[in-house]
Amino acid sequence: MKPQRYLLLLACIMPFFFSGNIQAAPPAKPGLSMGDAINKAGRQRMLSQRIVKAYVLVGRKVMLSAKMQLTDAVALFEKQLAELTDFATTDEERKTITEITRLWKKYKVLATAKPTKEKAVELTAMSDEVLAKTHKFVLLLEDRSGTSVGKLVNISGRQRMLSQRIAKFYVLRSWGLDQPEYEVGQNKAMAEFTNALQLLQGAAENTSEINDALEKVEQDWNTFKISKQLKGGKYIPSLVVRSLDKILAQMNYITALYTNIAR
Repeated sequence: MKPQRYLLLLACIMPFFFSGNIQAAPPAKPGLSMGDAINKAGRQRMLSQRIVKAYVLVGRKVMLSAKMQLTDAVALFEKQLAELTDFATTDEERKTITEITRLWKKYKVLATAKPTKEKAVELTAMSDEVLAKTHKFVLLLEDRSGTSVGKLVNISGRQRMLSQRIAKFYVLRSWGLDQPEYEVGQNKAMAEFTNALQLLQGAAENTSEINDALEKVEQDWNTFKISKQLKGGKYIPSLVVRSLDKILAQMNYITALYTNIAR
C-alpha cells in the first residue's frame, strides 16, 4: 500500500476503532470545504445508527469495546454538529441544523443513560428522526455543491450509515426485540446497500484506487451476507458487528477519496 494511501486510510478508521435547479447561495464560511462538509454531514447519519448499535451492545454486555464506541460516537456527533452549524449558510440549512440540534439534545440524554430494553425501543425510534433530519441536511449541501462528485460523496457516505443501520437492527433482534419492522428495516437497508454499491462501481469519476477499494468492499459484503446467517437458530452479534464495522471503515476511506476529488 502506498504511504499516502495508508495515512488516509488510518485517518478514516481512527474515529471508529479508537475509542434540479441550483440556486446561488452565499459563500461558505471559512474552514470546511464543501466536500468535507458533505462528508461530515453524511457521517452524522451513520452516527445516529451506530449509537443505537453500541447502546444495545452495552446493554447486552457482549463486546468490551461497545462502551467506548458509544462514548466516541456521541462525542463525534456533537463535535461535527458544531462544525456543520458554522458551515450552514442558507435559511433552509440553518433551519434544518437547528432542528437537528433540538433533537440531538434529547437523543444524547437517552443514549448516555443506562441501557434497558424498553429505552432501546425509544432510542431506536428517535434515531430514525435524527437520521431523517441529518439526511435532509446532506441533500441541502449536495444541492448547494451542484456537482456530480458531491452526489458521490453523499452516496458513498450513506453506505457507512447503512452498515450501521443493518447492525442496529441485527443487535436489537438479538436482544429479544424482534419486532417485525426491525426485520423489514434490516432487509431494506441491505437491498439499498447492494444497489448503491453497484451505482458507485459504475461512476465515471472513479479513480483506479476507488475501484480497487470498492472491489474489496464487494468481497467483504458478500462474506457478510453469509456470516449473518443464524447459527443453530442463534444470533451472532459479535461476528456480525465486526464484519459490518470493517465495511464501515472501508466505506469511510472511499468517501474520503471522493471528498478529495470534490475539494
